[in-house]
Amino acid sequence: MITSTIDEAQSQLAKLITAAEQGEEVVIARVGKPVARLLAYQRQDGPRQGGQWRGRVRVAPDFDELPPDIGEAFGLCASAASRRSP
Repeated sequence: MITSTIDEAQSQLAKLITAAEQGEEVVIARVGKPVARLLAYQRQDGPRQGGQWRGRVRVAPDFDELPPDIGEAFGLCASAASRRSP
């Protein structure tokens, strides 16, 4: 494990990243107390799995309906188009 101060980490970031890529744990400390860990990024292989929110979220039946006042504000409703005509 490598322990580095914030100032050291700023000046030697590339070296610390290389160490993390090689599997070394890098701890960054402020006034002697650990405040962050620098770890190598590990990509997750395989497709993402969906469905974690199934049964926990409800979509209202009128979700896709545009409220008339919003449509008018954006000029998308017939009543808004008729007001713009001379």
